[in-house]
Amino acid sequence: MRANILKELFSSRKTALGGWCAIGSPYSAEVMGHGGYHTVVVDLQHGMIYIEQAMAMLAALSSTPAMPMVRVSENHFFEINKLLDAGAYGVICPMIDDVDAARRFVSACRYPPVGTRSYGPTRGFLYGGSDYFSGANETILTLGMIETPKGLQNVDSIAAVDGLDGLFIGPADLSLALGVSPVPEWRSGPLAQAIDAILASARRHGKMAGIYCTSLEFAQDMKQKGFDYINLSNDAAYVRTTSLEWVTALRGAASAPAKVSTY
Repeated sequence: MRANILKELFSSRKTALGGWCAIGSPYSAEVMGHGGYHTVVVDLQHGMIYIEQAMAMLAALSSTPAMPMVRVSENHFFEINKLLDAGAYGVICPMIDDVDAARRFVSACRYPPVGTRSYGPTRGFLYGGSDYFSGANETILTLGMIETPKGLQNVDSIAAVDGLDGLFIGPADLSLALGVSPVPEWRSGPLAQAIDAILASARRHGKMAGIYCTSLEFAQDMKQKGFDYINLSNDAAYVRTTSLEWVTALRGAASAPAKVSTY
């Protein structure tokens, strides 16, 4: 079975860099897949993407150097199964609040006897290989998002769940959970403390720690902090930011456009 590049990088203690698709287009996914990332996530939670579009986007990504991943809309067995069968090699699940939620998520991603995933990897064979079934339980990556007060309270027990490969931080919702603005203030204050706590929990249990970053400065700081998987904003943000920068420069505006958080 084709190897999982994020698991390989984690085992060798090298940083994985990720791209993110919020635009529901196979062409956008293909362009992102050739952007130098180790993996690209198709976002069904907050991106303008639904499951039919995600299928075509995963197919487009599978022809690029980047490993195809998804963020599901919720901890939903059938959606997770459908996207894994479509060739996703990793799943990020939002709002993992407790051990039970983490176990249900992991179970949906693993075939019996260790899980409850239903068998039918139609595109899984095409991307993973003819021996997909024998290697899928060890190869498919599972990352649970810690982004609520309850999730923060239970982070250490969540990190200990067998079969959960790692923790992933969504800084906007995590900031809201802490009672501050969703535009991340990651260098000080409650978000900085929560980031450190989640990273420490992942380290204690030998799990991967990932984070979504809304700016290059944010990503550079998280790399220095030691995160294993760093996601660098998304395709829609790149289009908007570059457009504003170029238009501002050509108009001769006195100041750069304000930065806006894109989850």
